[in-house]
Amino acid sequence: MNPSIEFIRQSFRTLRTNEKMRHRDIAKQLGISEGELVASFLGMNATPSVAGEMQAIQLHPKWAEIMNSIESLGEVMALTRNVSCVHEKVGTYKNASQQGPVGVLVGEIDLRIFYHAWAYGFAVREMTKDGLQRSLQLFDKAGVAIHKIHLRSQSNTTKFDELLHQFQSDDQTSGIQITTLDKPATELPDQDIDVTAWQQAWRTMKDTHDFFDLLRQFKVTRTQGLRLADPEFVQALPVTCVKDLLEIAAGTSTPIMVFVGNPGMLQIHSGPIQKVVSIGAWINVMDPRFNLHLQMDSVAQAWLVRKPTDDGIVTSVELFNDSGEAIAMFFGERKPGNPELSAWRNLVEELLARSTAIEA
Repeated sequence: MNPSIEFIRQSFRTLRTNEKMRHRDIAKQLGISEGELVASFLGMNATPSVAGEMQAIQLHPKWAEIMNSIESLGEVMALTRNVSCVHEKVGTYKNASQQGPVGVLVGEIDLRIFYHAWAYGFAVREMTKDGLQRSLQLFDKAGVAIHKIHLRSQSNTTKFDELLHQFQSDDQTSGIQITTLDKPATELPDQDIDVTAWQQAWRTMKDTHDFFDLLRQFKVTRTQGLRLADPEFVQALPVTCVKDLLEIAAGTSTPIMVFVGNPGMLQIHSGPIQKVVSIGAWINVMDPRFNLHLQMDSVAQAWLVRKPTDDGIVTSVELFNDSGEAIAMFFGERKPGNPELSAWRNLVEELLARSTAIEA
């Protein structure tokens, strides 16, 4: 039996104020989705004035139009996460466009947006010890967070209010009805895959984006495709390699790209990183405009992957959980048309040397 709206609200106030718990953890403790937690605060008419109070406003599902409007807010913090990794990036939402069904932002805030997975959007005002916090929060049909946009002290709050006026839904009834996400396709047995053709198709790739078409063509999952690839292009790494990768990148000021996503969003950081901190099971990048929080004990597979392109080999380090879901991917910073950075290749060689030492 689901908890009542009033019980959710009261529990939120207590756990948020006394225990300093995050929204996601409060929802988990209550046995509901994070989307249901936020939606329980729909219909609260007054702007919160006491710590622990929250107001949510449901938005029309005009997702592309909403994303086109975010630039007016000025500098904000973009947050995308999956179960094992959180990617936070400060910047302005510029150059929003559409490429077929995929939304694209290119700039300091660098996103690939898969609107088909979006189901609910809320504007949220919450009073905290640091004052009134404003955000836009997007969820899938199961109430799982896809993307959040947090306003900062210098953000344009007048434009935030105008955005709410423009996109506010007529229905502000408390609560939402969630549904179960579709199960991923069952992985075919390896013997049903034409491995020779798969390896040949890999060898003749012209662009890293060709890889997604090949996965569909050969009906392989991503981790299965890596496992069946020619060892010339793919090598397994120790799951602890991400700590070395980040520390080497920070120590050498090598510009990297960090991809973190979920079914509705892919968020990308490009550039050097500086401060790498381990806290318990988490490895963190704690830079002024980019934070990464990665739960190392959830990494079940790590792969060094080389893909042929017209610009030469492009190398990545890719992390997956025990269900074969992507956690994070790392590349050297690169623009299409340019070869891979020699500094990134040097980093990869150092990573391989350390990995070999561990195995020995």
